[in-house]
Amino acid sequence: MNFNELIKTNKNNIKNIIRLITKSENEDLEQEVYIKLWKNSEKYKEQGSLKGWVGTIARNTSKDYLKSAKFRYEHDSTSDDFVMTSIKDKKKSPEDSALSLERRQRIIKAIDSLKPKLRETIMLCEVFGYTYEEAAQKLKCPIGTIKSRIYNAKRELADTLEDLL
Repeated sequence: MNFNELIKTNKNNIKNIIRLITKSENEDLEQEVYIKLWKNSEKYKEQGSLKGWVGTIARNTSKDYLKSAKFRYEHDSTSDDFVMTSIKDKKKSPEDSALSLERRQRIIKAIDSLKPKLRETIMLCEVFGYTYEEAAQKLKCPIGTIKSRIYNAKRELADTLEDLL
C-alpha cells in the first residue's frame, strides 16, 4: 500500500468527515487519522473498500476526540487565550456569515426532508465521497438504483432550494 497515494486520494474525504462530526476544521485530528492509517495499514484486509476503511478510522477518531477531556476543556474554557485562538479570521462581514449559516441550515434541512433512501444515497455519494459502485455495495442495490436516487434527490433539492441557486 502506497501511503502517499492513500493520503492524496483520501485527504478531502477525511477533512469532510472530521468537519461533519466535529463541526470544525481540525488539522491535529487529520494528522491523528494519518498516523492511525499508517500504524494499521498492515491490518487492512482487501475484503472491503479502502475508502470505507479510511472513513471508519476518520469517523472513530473524530468521535473519540469529541468524547475526550481535552475537547470538553477547550469548549468549557472562557479564558482570553482560548477566545483569541478560536476566533477565525475570515474576511466576511457578520452579515455574510449569518447568510452563509442560514444557507447551510436550509441545505441541511432540505436534505433531512428527503425520503430516507434518497437522503442516505445523497449523503454517501455527495457528503462522504463514495463512488456509485461503493454506495451500491454498501446499500446492497444496483448501480442504476444509486444513479436514479442521486438524480431524484438532486432534483428535489433543486426544487426546494431554487432561490439559492
